[in-house]
Amino acid sequence: MALTAPPATTVSVIIPVYNEAPTVRTLLDALVEKRIPGYELQLIVVESNSTDGSRDAVLGYQGRPSVTVILEERPRGKGHAVRTGLAAAAGEIVIIQDADLEYDLGDYEKLLAPIARQEHPFVLGTRHRKNGWAIRKFTDQRLHAFVLNLAHWTFTLMINASLGIWLTDPFTMYKVFRRDCISGLRLESNRFDFDWELLIKLVRRGYRPLEIPVSYRSRSFNEGKKVSMVRDPLTWMRALVKYRFQRL
Repeated sequence: MALTAPPATTVSVIIPVYNEAPTVRTLLDALVEKRIPGYELQLIVVESNSTDGSRDAVLGYQGRPSVTVILEERPRGKGHAVRTGLAAAAGEIVIIQDADLEYDLGDYEKLLAPIARQEHPFVLGTRHRKNGWAIRKFTDQRLHAFVLNLAHWTFTLMINASLGIWLTDPFTMYKVFRRDCISGLRLESNRFDFDWELLIKLVRRGYRPLEIPVSYRSRSFNEGKKVSMVRDPLTWMRALVKYRFQRL
């Protein structure tokens, strides 16, 4: 009797896209070609009505077997796009993937491994290397980089103290988790405060994340970084207070 291979595990990769024309094709080409033994990738691209031609680029992948394209009528923030993608996710595991090429797709295998071994249901890809405190090193905007790195550690200490955990990079894009971890969980944040909401609610549910170092090349504001140094910290503070104590 011929042996049949075990069914592949489906991984839903959620890719929010807004004004990423210089990088989105390179990213999607790499993801379409990416093969991981034992896994099938479901690529969910959520395009938020970009103004730089990104929508036309994304539409070029519509209809491919592994790609689902969702078109939003207007930009409502990364968090809203990710939530839209989560509603379409069919995989047992979810990966959140930005379209800006700051992170390395070659890290997927090691991020998925602890979940596949059923050791950890929730994994974070930390951008911090051993003995390094700075994750942003903008050669053209050094003061901005210093302020962001200082703010990163300030907010990291706040969220660690609030939740009684120790993480080096709770705000990393690479959040990888079993989809059943968020079953029945109401997520509502629209901007970058989504990172806070998701982390806080999963930790409060009892899922302590495992951090795994990943490759990271930060881009500056001149290169298209979208976080607001004034508006977003206010939403982060609000998210910490609200989701730390809000009923799940």
